[in-house]
Amino acid sequence: MSAVLAGLPLPAVLLGPDDRIQAANGLAQTLLGAGLVGRHHAFVLRQPEVLSAISAAATSGRLVEARHVIPGPSHEVIHRFTAAPVGQGVLCTFQDMSDREQMDAMRRDFVANVSHELRTPLTAVLGFIETLRGNARDDAVARDRFLAIMQTEAERMVRLVRDLLHLSKVEAQERQRPTDRHDIARLITSAVRALRPLAEASQIRLVLEGLDQPVEIFADPDQITQAATNLVENAIKYGGPGKEVRVSLTREDTPRGPKIKLAVKDQGEGIDSFHIPRLAERFYRIDGHRSREKGGTGLGLAIVKHIAHRHRGRLVIESAPGKGSTFAIVLPAN
Repeated sequence: MSAVLAGLPLPAVLLGPDDRIQAANGLAQTLLGAGLVGRHHAFVLRQPEVLSAISAAATSGRLVEARHVIPGPSHEVIHRFTAAPVGQGVLCTFQDMSDREQMDAMRRDFVANVSHELRTPLTAVLGFIETLRGNARDDAVARDRFLAIMQTEAERMVRLVRDLLHLSKVEAQERQRPTDRHDIARLITSAVRALRPLAEASQIRLVLEGLDQPVEIFADPDQITQAATNLVENAIKYGGPGKEVRVSLTREDTPRGPKIKLAVKDQGEGIDSFHIPRLAERFYRIDGHRSREKGGTGLGLAIVKHIAHRHRGRLVIESAPGKGSTFAIVLPAN
């Protein structure tokens, strides 16, 4: 029986008719601890739901499932526990469901966030429509003001839907590595040129470094342009009037080979360190009200992160309060 359990791809323990553990494979000992054989199962599997499943399987003669949870420092490890009668004993197995549980939680959070982001502008638009059909029907000044606000809210919804579509497309292509070489210096320069009117309106000075020479790598031109646009646009929005945004493209030699680094540095307020690990999460905002006022959807950095991953690179964020922020994409040069 020990040899059979050793061949199972899941942690497994066999309980005898005396409720003691008769055999356990290596995976079970890694999960539950060494020295399992001979111990009473209640001292090892202490969770009430698990003990009830074992008892039910032994008395009913059928397979019974339960939820086995091990608390962790960052997240819970969740197993689908099964107890199946085997002869006069019970065979217990543990299937790790943590990734699936996390994906389900992410999906629920995503739906809730999208619903929240759409509900606010929709409620505003519906309220103004009701007002325009009522008391403000013949008030030209109020009508123009309300229509302007309705346009702003509608544009906000359009941006959100656009970014959702971009995120979905990038995630779908994330495992498909680009196969064509492109000059990313030209792509980044073009993206910055398109944002110069926004920079001038925000009194931001754009400085370019290392973009005067061609830099060819395997890349998706649309996605590189989008990533550069997102980073530079964020720096313009949050850099502060009268400040400078520096966009640089450099080559670095690392133990894993040469890398190309696109860095966008602003002179804004900076970001507290505890925010940085979560900045690329969907809909995560440091200041939600300020972000919405500036037209942010909370998806820009998530899109950049997935674009970097598709190009076998990574997103690097460096910031400190009062010292500005640097957002960089590091990509393989070869």
